[in-house]
Amino acid sequence: GINAEYGVYYINKMSFVLPALPFEKNALAPFISAETVEFHYEKHHRGYVVKLNELAKGTPLETKSLQEIVLTEQGKAFNLAGQIWNHTFYWDSLAPHKGDKLSGKLLHDIVASFGSYDEFVNKFTSAATNHFGSGWVWLVRSADGKLEVVETHDAGNPLTQGKQPLLTIDVWEHAYYIDHRNNRGAYIAAWWNLVNWDIVEKRALA
Repeated sequence: GINAEYGVYYINKMSFVLPALPFEKNALAPFISAETVEFHYEKHHRGYVVKLNELAKGTPLETKSLQEIVLTEQGKAFNLAGQIWNHTFYWDSLAPHKGDKLSGKLLHDIVASFGSYDEFVNKFTSAATNHFGSGWVWLVRSADGKLEVVETHDAGNPLTQGKQPLLTIDVWEHAYYIDHRNNRGAYIAAWWNLVNWDIVEKRALA
C-alpha cells in the first residue's frame, strides 16, 4: 500500500501547502522547459492549493488530509484535492538525467504484466497519446498485484478504484502547450527521458 501521502502536506493549522519541487525549474530542460515548469507549477499547481484552502476554511474539510478528501469527497473539493495530489505525484515522478530503463523486481513485474518493457512503454504511450480531453495516464498496481496502465479524466485518481499509483503523466494541455503547442506526442516522447525509475521502484515496493 501507499505509506506516504504524495500530495500537499497537512500542516500549519490544518491548511494545505504547496510542496517544493524536487528539482530546479530549469533542471528538466531540454525535455520540459523552465517556462513550462514555472507556468505549470506556479500557476496551475499553486492555484489548486489556494482554491482548496479557500473552500476548506471553516468547514469539516479542514480536518481531513488531502488523500482523505480524494477518497471521500466529490465535486469541487475532490477536483481541487485530486489535482493537487496528482501534480505532486507527477513532479516527484520526474528527475533530470533519468529515463534509464529500470531493473530489478519492478522490471520483472512489468515483463510479467505486459510481456516486455517495450510493450509497457508502447501501451502507456498509446494511452497517453489517445486519451480524449484532459486527464492523466498511470502505471498502477491493482488489488491482485498485477500492474496495469489506466486512464483517469480531469482530476481522477486510481486510489478511488483501489489501485496503487506508481507513475503518472499529466496530459492536460497546460502540461505541454508552451513547449509543443498541441503536439501531445512530442511531449510524451520527451517525458520518457525524465522518468525517475528510482522513486517508481520505491513506490512499487512500499
